[in-house]
Amino acid sequence: MKLALGPIPYFWPHDRVQAFYERAAGWPVDIVYLGETVCPKRRDLNLEDWLALAERLTVAGKEVVLSTLALFEAGSELGALERICGNGRFSVEANDMSAVQLLSGRGPFVAGPHINVYNGDTLALLAECGAQRWVLPVELSGATLAALQEQRPAGLETEVLAFGRLPLALSARCFTARARDLPKDQCDFCCADYPGGVPMRTQEGDVLFTMNGIQLLSAAPCNLLGAVSTLASVGVDVLRIAPLPDGTEEAVSTFRAVLSGYLDAADADEILAPFAPTGWCNGYWHGVEGMACKAW
Repeated sequence: MKLALGPIPYFWPHDRVQAFYERAAGWPVDIVYLGETVCPKRRDLNLEDWLALAERLTVAGKEVVLSTLALFEAGSELGALERICGNGRFSVEANDMSAVQLLSGRGPFVAGPHINVYNGDTLALLAECGAQRWVLPVELSGATLAALQEQRPAGLETEVLAFGRLPLALSARCFTARARDLPKDQCDFCCADYPGGVPMRTQEGDVLFTMNGIQLLSAAPCNLLGAVSTLASVGVDVLRIAPLPDGTEEAVSTFRAVLSGYLDAADADEILAPFAPTGWCNGYWHGVEGMACKAW
């Protein structure tokens, strides 16, 4: 299986993003996704910046994919989407059906995790539009994945988010701005103050979600190291690691060691445990609520 580095979900400043990908160029990942997927107001890097990063990562031997927004609210955002889809150089990850429409007939693309793929008919439609790979929606179980793999059109690759916080929901409102008592249009880019998002707690004090601007993420990361053999047996082609403020490089090297047979999954889990002090969020994979499963 190949290993992919997903797009950064958080609002990191330009220098931090550049430094992150300078390091990632030397990591044992096969695919790198670049771009803003959450909020169109996050413009520390423009398309030219992302393309320059893409060129450098390509020289480093990575397959680069440009990721699109998962929620569109204005015509200007569609204009930016058209420029990404028409870049003419790099493959694109569509996270909204408007992107699928623009990419249809333009060449191979990736159907991202925000596209609702729940049955074989949808897989067939995406393949007909030109999808070369689809990413399993994070709320689906391993059993559902196995069933979908049996219906997968020939030549369509499958990717699964195997490590990192789960993207759960997007809203037209900004959760982080609201928490700071700021209107969305005058948010002062306050999500930049939280490079790993803002923990949301229940009245009992338990961490429930992570606020990330207009996005809600899971509180804890998922970790499917224990399911690597199962993922391989059902024909998964790519495992995705979603960047975290800390621990991304360790996750990449640990997953690569397991995939290469140098490390047992049980031992690997201990290496990554410090990055999930409250346990893992693996419930969806087992067909139960996401936060129900804290360990394998």
